[in-house]
Amino acid sequence: MQSLPSLNLGILAHIDAGKTSLTERLLYAAGVIDEIGSVDQGSTTTDSLALEKQRGITIKSAVVSFTLPGALGGTDVNLIDTPGHPDFIAEVERVLGVLDGAVLVVSAVEGVQPQTRILMRTLRRLRIPTLIFVNKLDRRGADLDRTLDAVAHRLTPDIVPMVGARDQGTRQAAALPYTAADPGFDARLADLLSRRDDRLLAAYVRDETAVDHARLRAALAEQTAAAEVHPVYAGSAVTGAGTDALIAGIAELLPARRPDPAAPVAGSVFKMERGAAGERIAYVQVTAGTVRTRDRLPVHRAGGEVGEAGEAGAGKVTAISVFDAGTDTRRDSVPAGRIARIWGLGEVRIGDTVGAAPAGHERQRHFSPPSLETVVSARCPAERGALHAALAQLAEQDPLIDLRRDEQRREIAVSLYGEVQKEVIQATLADEFGLAVDFRQTTTLHIERPVGTGEAVEYNGKDGNPFLATVGLRVEPAPVGSGVRFRLGVELGAMPYAFFAAVEETVRRTLEQGLYGWRVTDCVVTMTHSGYSPRQSHAHATFDKSMSSTGADFRGVTPLVLLAALRQAGTTVHEPMHRFRLDLPADALGTMLPALARLGAAPRTPTARDGGYELEGDIPAARVHDLEQQLPTLTRGEGVLESAFHHYQPVTGRVPERPRTDHNPLNRKEYLLQVQRRLSGFGGNGG
Repeated sequence: MQSLPSLNLGILAHIDAGKTSLTERLLYAAGVIDEIGSVDQGSTTTDSLALEKQRGITIKSAVVSFTLPGALGGTDVNLIDTPGHPDFIAEVERVLGVLDGAVLVVSAVEGVQPQTRILMRTLRRLRIPTLIFVNKLDRRGADLDRTLDAVAHRLTPDIVPMVGARDQGTRQAAALPYTAADPGFDARLADLLSRRDDRLLAAYVRDETAVDHARLRAALAEQTAAAEVHPVYAGSAVTGAGTDALIAGIAELLPARRPDPAAPVAGSVFKMERGAAGERIAYVQVTAGTVRTRDRLPVHRAGGEVGEAGEAGAGKVTAISVFDAGTDTRRDSVPAGRIARIWGLGEVRIGDTVGAAPAGHERQRHFSPPSLETVVSARCPAERGALHAALAQLAEQDPLIDLRRDEQRREIAVSLYGEVQKEVIQATLADEFGLAVDFRQTTTLHIERPVGTGEAVEYNGKDGNPFLATVGLRVEPAPVGSGVRFRLGVELGAMPYAFFAAVEETVRRTLEQGLYGWRVTDCVVTMTHSGYSPRQSHAHATFDKSMSSTGADFRGVTPLVLLAALRQAGTTVHEPMHRFRLDLPADALGTMLPALARLGAAPRTPTARDGGYELEGDIPAARVHDLEQQLPTLTRGEGVLESAFHHYQPVTGRVPERPRTDHNPLNRKEYLLQVQRRLSGFGGNGG
């Protein structure tokens, strides 16, 4: 049973800032590894996938644990290395929910990059305590002062430089920690910290000498833990310069927790993978209690409970592997504060919680959803089934892949963040599943929003309704960003709860394809009518499906009602828009503005800055790649682009449509024909 405090620490950065190299250095300093691995040589501890070693990039988050020496015996650190490439931002998103603190890595050569800004904005919004490490002081072109200015200007002004630099740009580069003896350091600390601490300010005004270095360091730890200020360290992950100071800062300034291993079990699932035999393995952060093999754990999902112990959606813990001392080892139990791989949790998914039900559990989205889609096909037609099974496994590990299977065209579409992700999926299918696949050209994912209010109803046994169910639905617009809300306008006791659940489930599934084939969002769907045929049996007490309502009746009629109501309400198709920022040389502005206009962008008024211009605006997501390709030519290689999803806006001109993958409830005759054919194939309308 562990007694040390624990810290879940994330290492985050823009690609090539040296994040994985810093992870290696921290593991080496903690005595976990005897030799520091190389990203270029594919020998790092956390980049274990063959594809990661080949490409020299992190694709999947990885966990490694060690004990950090310190007061009262030290701290158990669960260090999580995350991808830096924006195409794998979903992997970062899943990690954020389990972090107690983070180290954001910035290159002293390249400086603040687009992904750096996205990560820092998210860390600050979630109030995750964050230290900043300026890496690569040993590289030619390194400039700590310039990087600090960029951090203060483009990330946050609330920074505290903790070190100076010597011999930058050489292998002898060193980081020099500031101490109480350094002129001006305490004064800078007092100035920054007193802005948020009235008592400290009052004491400092009364008598500067009364606010000593120890008090300032305590205030720094307090404000860092509250994510109000961000200490900045610097050095080189390759040479080790400055990493001792960073490690000391992690121990002193980031807030460790002392969870209770005797409390009721609680934990969260942030990663899934498959074992060698195809078994499902959940990565669980245990926040309270102790999980033991043979335990039966309830699983909770945002929006409702999946199942109590022993029911579908939960399971019996069959094996546990605990991360400890740089590796993971099989154990009979895992106490609070640890991260473990757990077998046997049934159909558990990423984002689920296990054990005690969390109050108001809602799965949060920290980054934008994928805005691209592509169709993937097996080169060998006979491998279509194997391809779907393989993609389904990948979707377990990355739910935002969001498979769409079109049975009519025998096609599978996946959602993407970018072209690199497409290449990784292709390579993974080849390496892990032996499947050769091709991709169609990437297209943009749109959404639909209701314009007005629409209502429809189908009555049991009337007007050609072949289903033993009465369902009435009203569709109304809702505020932007609110998603889909389902509510009852009828008494809950009017019919068995399972039928209401079948309607809600079908409503949410049906809204994945609106009038134009796109996902419908930002709406409220109210059930206005309900009715069913009670269970009936023949004289010999045999249940008669033809006389009694089943869940299949409600699942069959709901799409007809919902699409009829949606057609009455009307929808508009919206396209994803990116907010961009361009740093341009002064003489490139004249050529850039017409180019942006041709790409459908809406730039704002340029701002003169540092001898050039800073230009912000909005651009359709579909044209960002074109802008990236044209930028070097338009700016002689001097332009810098940042771009991230910002909002959806109505499409102008021709409305894009996406082919439907369902039985098309908009065509009543065809829909009923297809549904009845499918049901007859299953031997009736069974529930």
